[in-house]
Amino acid sequence: MPGTQMDVQNGVAVISLHNPPVNALHPSVLQGLFNHLREAQARPDVKAVVITGANGRFCAGFDINQFVQASGGGGIDDRINESFCDLIESGPKPTVAAVQTMALGGGCELALACNARVCTPGTSFGLPELQLGIIPGFGGTQRLPRTVGLQKAVEMMLTSTPIKDRAALKLGLVDAVVPAAQLLEAAKQMALDIAAGKRARVQTLYRTDKLEALGEALPILHFAREQTVKRARHLTHPLLCLDAIQYGIEHGGRAGLQKEVECFAAAAALDTHKALVHIFFAQRSTKKIKGVTDAGLRPRPIKRVAVLGGGLMGSGIATACVLAGIEVLLKEVNQKFLDAGLGRIQSNLTSRVKKGRMTESAAKAAMSLVQGALDYTGFGNVDMVVEAAIEDVKIKQEIFAELERCCRKDAILSTNTSTINIELVGAKTTCPDRILGAHFFSPAHIMPLLEIVRTNATSKQVILDTLELSTKIKKTPVVVGNCTGFAVNRVFFPYTQAACMLVDMGLDPYRIDKIVAGFGMPMGPFRLSDLVGADVGLHVGKNIIDSFPERSYPARIIQLLNEHKRLGEKSGRGFYKYDARRRAAPDADLVPLVQQSRKDAGLYKESSPPPKMSDQDIAEFIFFPVVNEGCRVIDEGIVEKAADLDVAMVMGMGFPAFRGGLIFWADLVGADYICKRLSGWAQQFSGSPLAGFFKPCAYLEASARQGTKLSAGKGAASKL
Repeated sequence: MPGTQMDVQNGVAVISLHNPPVNALHPSVLQGLFNHLREAQARPDVKAVVITGANGRFCAGFDINQFVQASGGGGIDDRINESFCDLIESGPKPTVAAVQTMALGGGCELALACNARVCTPGTSFGLPELQLGIIPGFGGTQRLPRTVGLQKAVEMMLTSTPIKDRAALKLGLVDAVVPAAQLLEAAKQMALDIAAGKRARVQTLYRTDKLEALGEALPILHFAREQTVKRARHLTHPLLCLDAIQYGIEHGGRAGLQKEVECFAAAAALDTHKALVHIFFAQRSTKKIKGVTDAGLRPRPIKRVAVLGGGLMGSGIATACVLAGIEVLLKEVNQKFLDAGLGRIQSNLTSRVKKGRMTESAAKAAMSLVQGALDYTGFGNVDMVVEAAIEDVKIKQEIFAELERCCRKDAILSTNTSTINIELVGAKTTCPDRILGAHFFSPAHIMPLLEIVRTNATSKQVILDTLELSTKIKKTPVVVGNCTGFAVNRVFFPYTQAACMLVDMGLDPYRIDKIVAGFGMPMGPFRLSDLVGADVGLHVGKNIIDSFPERSYPARIIQLLNEHKRLGEKSGRGFYKYDARRRAAPDADLVPLVQQSRKDAGLYKESSPPPKMSDQDIAEFIFFPVVNEGCRVIDEGIVEKAADLDVAMVMGMGFPAFRGGLIFWADLVGADYICKRLSGWAQQFSGSPLAGFFKPCAYLEASARQGTKLSAGKGAASKL
């Protein structure tokens, strides 16, 4: 049961937070803390108080589960802030926080309320609440600026970026950094020194010495607002955080606490908060696979991986592995390609060194884990193979037949294909139980998602081992079923097709990109096409069209781009033109290709005005067919649960996390509305093959008719 313990040692009451693994501030922990503080403040044998955490950790923040279980901010109210002030900061006996490993969110706010702080080397301090769509609610908006200065405090809160012990000491966030073995004694002595008057007692809420003067503070906050609106125009809660900070600057810390409570409640009531909390928990649930992770199996360690193909994808996969300390055998078809692949891995590591993310010695050690190969010699010693060759079925089949001959009988054989049916890839083998898809997203050493594609024959052990690998290489896994495009590429194929259809109907591609980026995507569909490459888009699109011809739109503009060798960034021209620094700009030379595509499509006459569509109309025209395909994927059991699809869309395609993922967002919009809009477009194109592109699927229609959530459907657990 979460709670606290108190032990009085030589006049110091040591109160420990107990809620493994990270001592989150569950209501029971807060209640225990306040009860013990009242007792300590009242006891005549106690001169001072030290607050610490059990099991080598201080506190990672408020228990996020409470946000799901309670409305209006998960139970945070004025009484908690009053207790922080009256029992911790301004009570009759001084308090010192003894911090180890982490003081994040509410944990950092608890430490800030104490009169002094001592920490161990490597400890992190931060207020990352904005990542969950809320703001600090235990006085952080008031105490952090008064401790480290307004400029730094605003930066820490708006970016959710923690600082380490050295920076905390320099900024005055901690008073001393001591070895872990000395932490408690140092904190107790500091507390006694404050009680004896040998050291000043600091009540942070009333400090002004670190705050910039009002004439300097207001411009800092004004600039922060401008930047927030510019970079996160959809988000309200960062502005609410700034409101709370500014109110405290202008009216004092105590008044600022009340404003903080009001702003916290306003943020907690937003859909953004619900969406981000949903993604937070959904992301952590993707590793729980019914029938696999609960089957009593233990994952086998993967220490050596063979990667076939040293291109951008293969070298990225190899980089991700060596960064995790996994040995890599990189195979290519000739020395020239092998040297290029090894060079890409080295370049990836060098880039991390330049950005300060690793030392040169660490990069050198990582590179030493890579061994090149031109044949299958050495494949008998690998635990897993990741094939990242070109998207050609026959070539992949030949590779897998060879892998079966050369690898150990228990080695995992995986393919990084983005669209090809996994059973087809392994069709010429006799070991379907150890074959699966390991679909990385480019650049593989940076993108956080790993789509693990299982077939009906893939063994539970192989899936479990690959899940373990994903954790080791710091990827979020989503286990999906086997079909063309799997989950991410299949669900998102209508995205670019719908955008191309709008162009063929007479709309400006650059306006479409601007609207989609305004929706919250990292970039619009045409800028994304240039990034991926029109040649890749044409190849992947063909696989999709061949598999789902009744609801696909074969975009002529993509074919024309290929014919004119306008492949995107890599060729300098695509939908956009690119300078030497790969900066995109609209290209007038695209106009003839657009005109030709429109002529071939027959959806628009140059003599007529394009259809009048609002920004909302355009966004819905593009995203509602994506929702429709997502519903099919849920209904077919390609994903185990709708939340997995939300995670895959956010981490694989950049669907805005603040909308909660594709299906969460669709539930907010409403199945009935989406169904009616799709039906309207299907009717608009009645008698044309395009009608099938918009026709609502049975699952969506049923949800609309019954008034149920799209996220309520059964998934792969019951169908695979």
